[in-house]
Amino acid sequence: MDIVKTKELVYEYIRKREDGSIEAVKRAVDDVNITVKKGDFVAILGHNGSGKSTLAKQLNAILVPTEGTIWIDGKDTKDESLIWDIRQTAGMVFQNPDNQIIANVVEEDVGFGPENLGIPTEEIWKRVDESLKAVGMTEYRYHSPNRLSGGQKQRIAIAGILAMKPSCIVLDEPTAMLDPNGRKEVLQALLDLNRKEKITIILITHYMEEVIHADSVIIMDKGKVVMEGTPGQIFQQVEKLQELRLSVPQVTELAYRLEKGGLLINNKAILSVDELIEELIKWKKTSQCVNRK
Repeated sequence: MDIVKTKELVYEYIRKREDGSIEAVKRAVDDVNITVKKGDFVAILGHNGSGKSTLAKQLNAILVPTEGTIWIDGKDTKDESLIWDIRQTAGMVFQNPDNQIIANVVEEDVGFGPENLGIPTEEIWKRVDESLKAVGMTEYRYHSPNRLSGGQKQRIAIAGILAMKPSCIVLDEPTAMLDPNGRKEVLQALLDLNRKEKITIILITHYMEEVIHADSVIIMDKGKVVMEGTPGQIFQQVEKLQELRLSVPQVTELAYRLEKGGLLINNKAILSVDELIEELIKWKKTSQCVNRK
């Protein structure tokens, strides 16, 4: 079943003069048609200005389409009476966790969202327990968020959304401000939520290494979807990605260069060090057999 579906989706930023006349129109999302199934892990990639963040904000009804339609679990985001239902279905996590953390104690911050929804106190604490456990932050429940690392803060922000019981979590470059360890912590938390809790994850990012475990990858450029497929299908097209000013995971690029240099590696995208080692071993065995003949 689809949790996100868009049809001919368009969003335009309109700048007006003081007299109210239109000075400029920028089409940030241009005729986008995508479908995300419940339980999937989907990554959306693109360079700055590609429209991916504008698309993300429409998934949570922060922005409403200029043209076209977007449905979240069958609900049209243009229907104002459904806004809160939509935002409970698709929770949003932003780049800077400090913008989402408001309490002085971790457990109070995680419980803030459910409290605003009018959830009974006993259920709130149950949700706080479950959410902190899901992101591996239970031991920090009595800490001040201000004393946590960037990765820990972002996991608390995710827990706060998780406590509101969304079916889908949309994350707009949640690791952009984090160091490598912080990025690893957050990504692992997302993978666990997707695999264990069956929560749909839509990850907006520009770190290629973060998407190799996704079910599908969407590439945007100039507001349009220009590529779509599994990580293997996407990263096999190294030259096309380079034309779009995007890189590939380092191990994928190494394998690509080795193949271009004459090493007979299997014609597929290599996404991990283990896969590269496996292909090199196969190549070595094959070359030894050829030499013996």
